[in-house]
Amino acid sequence: MSSTCPGLYCGRTFINQSFEGQCGVCPRGQRTNFEKICVKCTGSPELYDWLYLGFMAMLPLVLHWFFIEWYSGKKSSSALFQHITALFECTAAAIVTLLLNDPVGSLYIRSCEVKMLSDWYTMLYNPSPDYVTTLHCTQEAVFPLYTIVLIYYAFCLVFMMLLRPLLVKKIACGLGKTDRFKSIYAALYFFPILTVLQAVGGGLLYYAFPYIILVLSLVTLAVYMSASEIQSFKNLVAKKKRLVVLFSHWLLHAYGIISISRLDKLGQDLPLLALVPGPALFYLLTARFTEPNRILSEGGNGH
Repeated sequence: MSSTCPGLYCGRTFINQSFEGQCGVCPRGQRTNFEKICVKCTGSPELYDWLYLGFMAMLPLVLHWFFIEWYSGKKSSSALFQHITALFECTAAAIVTLLLNDPVGSLYIRSCEVKMLSDWYTMLYNPSPDYVTTLHCTQEAVFPLYTIVLIYYAFCLVFMMLLRPLLVKKIACGLGKTDRFKSIYAALYFFPILTVLQAVGGGLLYYAFPYIILVLSLVTLAVYMSASEIQSFKNLVAKKKRLVVLFSHWLLHAYGIISISRLDKLGQDLPLLALVPGPALFYLLTARFTEPNRILSEGGNGH
């Protein structure tokens, strides 16, 4: 047998039982083992991998809902139908993506294990054994976590362009001709941004997304409660929409906590979910003491 292949991701692919090929890139769905031999990935994604895919799948859905709510107007009755349509689009895109992924026709997917950050950026680790010729071994070492997200975004865009314009044209009668399609125009902007984000920062997002979820959910909940002037439990339950927003943020809090803990030790990790209502309760209990008008009045009185 010849010498070991150089670099982190270069390997040999067996042609048959007797011969092996030259050092190079492994076929899609394979990665090198400790002997620098390309082997087929037969494992299934871990819980953390599924949570990452769920996070990347939620991004376009949350952005759809945000822009639909932003552009629908307070008196529009079409917002609910658009929200449901956006949910259907993303769900259908996720199912089709899973069915087309290897093995084709099954919701089960096989994957390669993510071992380190460099697995996401194999193009940066092409070796030069003789310092002259570069051996190109760029591959998807994290198969299929990198490309499956891009495929999902493509199907989301396709389903949106097929379904949403017809729906908006039929039911968004309360809006102007230009305003009714603004949520769709917004999607045409944020989908390329999400694609570049995954292509460039997929590896960083893989390790940072639990903390991103927690920070963003806390900030957006505080901003929403402040903008809605919610300062007591009575204000909170006055409208059903406020409760929906609150419970949605609680789900995101729980999602972030589960992603960080990975539920490796259920006895220790599950009690952490009791912290989910904490930020909202803290805000309601302290909002009255931080009201700007009260602070200004007390300052004017010399207190």
